[in-house]
Amino acid sequence: MKIVPLHLRACAVLLGLSALSMPAHAGPPLLCEPFDTAGAPSLPWGAGWNTPSPAYGLDRLVADTQRLLADDTPVIARMETLRRAAIYASRDGAVLRDLSARLEARVAAATGASALALALFDAGYFRETLQDLLRLQRYDMPRTGRIDVAALRAQLAREDGSVRIAQAVALRPQDASLRFAAALVARADERADDAGRLALEARQGLPGDALLARNIAQLAR
Repeated sequence: MKIVPLHLRACAVLLGLSALSMPAHAGPPLLCEPFDTAGAPSLPWGAGWNTPSPAYGLDRLVADTQRLLADDTPVIARMETLRRAAIYASRDGAVLRDLSARLEARVAAATGASALALALFDAGYFRETLQDLLRLQRYDMPRTGRIDVAALRAQLAREDGSVRIAQAVALRPQDASLRFAAALVARADERADDAGRLALEARQGLPGDALLARNIAQLAR
């Protein structure tokens, strides 16, 4: 099974490269900017976008991630936990497969529209974040760790995560934070029309969502 490097400061370099050869949104938007959760609990982490805690054991990841994705966890706090979980899980194919399976199982077990929407979102957003990790492999940059590319590709061969996210948005049509997340995913997927529409809808929900207001600037990056 092939293990290849993940890249040091890749997001900042990608944004520089984009001015030369790629669209302005080339930096993987689900990875590059940690989300401001206003102190909501998440997985242990360091100070940068790609600084997992060296003391954190991957044997805890699946249980900790499921616990943190409680029904009352705000969408943006979920996004940060899933961002961290994807980076941790990408190091170990067995952990990655286990976490992906548990997130899918939560979809099957969910009861009620709101709980189903969150389960769909979690499963879809996790998969889309894995997709951003895979996109980083296009670039030759200094090393900062390793990821299991074979396991990533196997997970991404299944249903596209954006399908799950669209289903979640339909179930919670008044949730501006879900639209914020969907806009970032659409930008990552280079679906410009969807990204613009969803970003506008997310901004319309700002007055009622203080946590969204702390993160809305990411749509302009």
